[in-house]
Amino acid sequence: MASPLTFQDQTAIITGGASGLGLAIARRLHAGGAFVALFDFDDKAFPALLAEFGSRGTAVKLDVTDEAAVHAAVAEVSRARGRIDVLVNSAGVTGRTNVKSHEVALDDFEFVFRVNVRGPFLMAKHVLPVMQRRSYGRILHIASIAGKEGNAGMLAYSSSKAAVIGMTKVQGKEYAEAGITVNALAPAVVRTAMVEKLPEAQVKYMTDKIPMKRCATLDEVAAIAAFIVSPEASFNNGFTFDLTGGRATY
Repeated sequence: MASPLTFQDQTAIITGGASGLGLAIARRLHAGGAFVALFDFDDKAFPALLAEFGSRGTAVKLDVTDEAAVHAAVAEVSRARGRIDVLVNSAGVTGRTNVKSHEVALDDFEFVFRVNVRGPFLMAKHVLPVMQRRSYGRILHIASIAGKEGNAGMLAYSSSKAAVIGMTKVQGKEYAEAGITVNALAPAVVRTAMVEKLPEAQVKYMTDKIPMKRCATLDEVAAIAAFIVSPEASFNNGFTFDLTGGRATY
């Protein structure tokens, strides 16, 4: 798929890059000329993806909650490429859903926060110094409309995405003068493998809130994500972009 945006000679790291939103975004950036490094805990698709991306791609099996592993993986990409221009934090989990707050298990709550908040924090922590050396960078945290409005039955997920939005605001301010932008994207429902695993009642609850009465497509997510991390988006910082089919109008 051709991209109207150029990422020629840029290096992009995408967590959760082997499937779903992460893979769709990786494909869009690759089409624009970027070298893409797919970081994912699930490595089953790696051989096919490495063949697809060819000389402008690599794949790393990574637990984004393990700081030592994150540091090593980022350092390796930095050494091999000499630069990291883009970081997209797409790795995420929903945890158990369709449950009331008093039914949420502590271990599930903590697991969701480890992946959804600790993961992006660690990735940004170790990528930011690399970006600072060249006074350029684009970081995109994948949040959710659930982090703005809260989805009943999804306490852990909604709370974790609210934390991601808060982190985005802080980081956007901290690096605004360093040539680095940090933004978030808050989609409504996107038909990914993660969403397919949710109870149908939970999916219906979320979709019914969308005036367009449909899910977003992966291409729609990739298109706006590509703009946010492009050189053209130079004056957007600390902002959470909505992709909600009319659900969010504020």
